[in-house]
Amino acid sequence: MAEESKLSDERIAYALLRIAVGVNLMMHGVSRMITGPGEFAAKLVMQFGHAQLPAWSVWFFGLILPSIEGLLGFLILTGLRTRAALIAASLLIVVLTFGSALLQDWATAGTQLTYALVYSVLIFLHRYNGWSIDSWMERR
Repeated sequence: MAEESKLSDERIAYALLRIAVGVNLMMHGVSRMITGPGEFAAKLVMQFGHAQLPAWSVWFFGLILPSIEGLLGFLILTGLRTRAALIAASLLIVVLTFGSALLQDWATAGTQLTYALVYSVLIFLHRYNGWSIDSWMERR
């Protein structure tokens, strides 16, 4: 009985962290889509104006980033294809950290390392992903 309770606590803790991370990432994308991807992309182009990246690549990235964040956040929030979504989100953080480092924005790069750590913890503890669509589909 105590072992079952412990497992339940671990699953609750995992679900709550996964949901919080999913909401955070999804709302990054949703809020940028609401204001308009073009407006977000234009701000990025201005921000990266002195960086060694072609403006078209920054513009394109700015246009697709909100959709990627929204989709990955939704997948993590609901626990659908959780492992793949967390790996993709981790790779996205690598790209975002590269951009922050290119701008020498070390405060933002530090925050992004926190996201990378949380994604890694969720991947590492994926075995506790019991309250999710993945788990529900596996039981069926």
